[in-house]
Amino acid sequence: MASARDEFVRHLRAERGSSAHTVRAYASDIGGLLEHARRMGRDDPAGVDLAVLRSWLALQRSSGRARATLARRAAAARTFTAWAARAGLAPTDAGALLATPRGGRSLPGVLTQGEARSLLDAAAEAVADTGPLGLRDLAILEVLYASGVRVAELCGLDIDDIDRSRRVLRVVGKGDKERTVPLGVPALRAVDDWLSRGRPDVRTDASGPALFLGARGARIDVRTVRRVVHAMLAKVPGAPDLGPHGLRHSAATHLLDGGADLRSVQELLGHATLSTTQLYTHVSVERLKATYERAHPRA
Repeated sequence: MASARDEFVRHLRAERGSSAHTVRAYASDIGGLLEHARRMGRDDPAGVDLAVLRSWLALQRSSGRARATLARRAAAARTFTAWAARAGLAPTDAGALLATPRGGRSLPGVLTQGEARSLLDAAAEAVADTGPLGLRDLAILEVLYASGVRVAELCGLDIDDIDRSRRVLRVVGKGDKERTVPLGVPALRAVDDWLSRGRPDVRTDASGPALFLGARGARIDVRTVRRVVHAMLAKVPGAPDLGPHGLRHSAATHLLDGGADLRSVQELLGHATLSTTQLYTHVSVERLKATYERAHPRA
């Protein structure tokens, strides 16, 4: 069982090109599934049949797991059983008959446009006290909000990924898919300030071509970016406590509020399907309804 799990993880990394986050989540999910199968007396992947899969998900449901978590774990199970069947570790793909629990899609938390401005103003004001890393933090926040990139995509940016003449970023997203996203003038200015006045003071031999660096000079990691976003949002009165993904949500919502079409926002965010992007239209509609109820005399 342990060997099968390890081989599956290698498959996710090498053949599917899954993100580090997906690999960690699926590895944990499949580890739990195989342990559940072992408790049911199944000693190898061939014993992971439909009964085991349903029993495992039923246990998750009775433990109070959210519908979105159940949907992800069912997807992980189906991916594993399909791989096991192709690899000859199981006689059939048991997951092919597994129904998908429908995940509840809650509206993502977003900033108002005023809160977004206050966030970036607070980061700009903090530069005087925080020096080179303050310049970095301001550039990070500007890029996240201006481009809507994922936090892992931001961490993977190299200096040469910026095309100043066209004001765009080259981004490598999920599944190693490349896309080009526009970058606003304030974000470009913040990046240039970081590159000219901040990065040289932080740079070490370990920096390589990385655009954003941690305090010790290596490429910045996701946890550091999360800390930067949470800490700066705490300085904005009334703002929700969001992470980097909240800035991505905010960028998409503000684009749609400003009249951008759904297809353009889909391309900007790197969504594989339009249905994922459509979630942001719900956010805009909720705001419209709230404004209507506040303002219309017969609401």
